Amino acid sequence: MGYDRTIAVFSPDGRLFQVEYAREAVKRGTTCVAMVFKDGVLFATVKPKTPLMVSESIEKIFQLDEHAAAVAAGLLADARVLANQARIRAQIHRITYEEPMDILSLARSIADRMQISTLYAGLRPYGVSFLVGGVDTTGCHVIEVDPSGMIYEWYAYALGRGATIANKILRQRWKENLPESEAMKIALEIISKTEKEGEADIAVIRKEDKKFKKLTEKEIKELK
Repeated sequence: MGYDRTIAVFSPDGRLFQVEYAREAVKRGTTCVAMVFKDGVLFATVKPKTPLMVSESIEKIFQLDEHAAAVAAGLLADARVLANQARIRAQIHRITYEEPMDILSLARSIADRMQISTLYAGLRPYGVSFLVGGVDTTGCHVIEVDPSGMIYEWYAYALGRGATIANKILRQRWKENLPESEAMKIALEIISKTEKEGEADIAVIRKEDKKFKKLTEKEIKELK
């Protein structure tokens, strides 16, 4: 009792319960996927499709710069604020150094902000995880940012309530030099098997132009 009432207190066995609760919020979020394919990076999730709602108003795949994006699982309000901060950092870097920010540094800027909220009483951890990805001078990258502020790089990974099934599919189907068309099929298979409602939302960043592109509903339907 009491060890979970403030982020600044460790339990006797070295746990920060508030961080663990934040991870539970991520597990309740909609499934999201990011993967490296032969010529770029793909992001996929599901957006709600209900009467009277403008589904485009729900942003789960965030463009951070021309060459970088992130998909989020968990509390989307937290995701929105962190994505805005990452966009500012990316633009400051671009203006200062006259070059785009590399993907690892961009992911680390988000992770640093998330880690700060695990240190001070009166704060709570951000209840969201990101898969930050894009193309820079070193190649294609997908980097997970966890509520604790830890970062992990993956070739392909999934977050959210369908993560167990999704990551099993990725382990079976992902391979090096995966064609874009096959990556699309895998993403759609994951969404169909893990989410019963909503529509797939997919974006890509390709090596050829290093530009973020979100697929239209028509383009996604043509893939099925």
